[in-house]
Amino acid sequence: MGLLRIMMPPKFQLLAVMAFGVAMLFIENQIQKLEESRAKLERTMARHEVREVEQRQTRDGLQRRTRDGLRNSPALPEIEDLIIIYNRVPKTASTSFTNIAYDLCGKNRFHVLHINTTKNNPVMSLQDQMRFVRNVTSWREMKPGFYHGHVSYLDFTKFGVKGKPVYINIVRDPIERLVSYYYFLRFGDDYRPGLRRRKQGDKKTFDECVSSGGSDCAPEKLWLQIPFFCGHYSECWNVGSKWALEQAKYNLVNEYLLVGVTEELEDFIMMLEAALPRFFRGATELYRTGKKSHLRKTSEKKPPTKESISKLQQSNIWKMENEFYEFALEQFQFVRAHSVREKDGELYLLAQNFFYEKIYPKVN
Repeated sequence: MGLLRIMMPPKFQLLAVMAFGVAMLFIENQIQKLEESRAKLERTMARHEVREVEQRQTRDGLQRRTRDGLRNSPALPEIEDLIIIYNRVPKTASTSFTNIAYDLCGKNRFHVLHINTTKNNPVMSLQDQMRFVRNVTSWREMKPGFYHGHVSYLDFTKFGVKGKPVYINIVRDPIERLVSYYYFLRFGDDYRPGLRRRKQGDKKTFDECVSSGGSDCAPEKLWLQIPFFCGHYSECWNVGSKWALEQAKYNLVNEYLLVGVTEELEDFIMMLEAALPRFFRGATELYRTGKKSHLRKTSEKKPPTKESISKLQQSNIWKMENEFYEFALEQFQFVRAHSVREKDGELYLLAQNFFYEKIYPKVN
């Protein structure tokens, strides 16, 4: 090579170097293509192996059920034992969502049970906690089951039972939730229009209540979503507790499968249908195209003025409840971004994005 450099003019030397470089790039590109082809072949073989394993398991399962006379029995016992608890926060579209479960339970073959506590008290006595945990975990006739009610989060692990329910919930902007609840107590809604509400006859608007410093619109009334997620601890119900806020955040990300937001209810329903089709198969279509009998609207609700909102936002209680709401919203949007895409104004779920490979020992 050194002799060639001496004998070749500089111009030809440069051309030779460039030609060598191009040749090396071409070879590297071909090697990369071969590596990609090999990886693609490995993925195809892995998928084929997984299909063989799944088909064999299905075939063996059918043979076992046929031997035992259980040809029509459910395929996965753990799915058939599944329990969902929706400890619904008042005025977050909870009735609208729950009625979807009632519409689907017959077709999808699961049970729906309303947890009706005395005076809608969200805190159970210790003995009722024990009864409830025992009922939920051992009441086989009600499995699979969807339990719903205005009850604060309850940690099943404290009671020494096997298995835990799947928790879900919905949260809402704290001021919008309070305004909706304020008018609901006075005028009811279109779901049961004839039912007499606790504050029926009180014509005072929410703005008038805030202006006069009324108790029904006081900042303390905002303190609800945090304790519902915090649970059955005394500190959860101490208004303005920083510990309760952090515990509520911890439970939301560690104990709940999914927490949606009222403003994006359709996305919440779509993601539940994808994750829990045993319960929610058909829920998205029902929500989009059904007669909307499940929807519920508070009557005579008037939006608050900027002055009323600003006054409430000066409270530390609002700041904490809003911090929790923003935390829940960010988490929901993060989960949604990895589950759903939008195309031409329509939402669709992402396909399965993982697979198994290098399965050993090899199947004969």
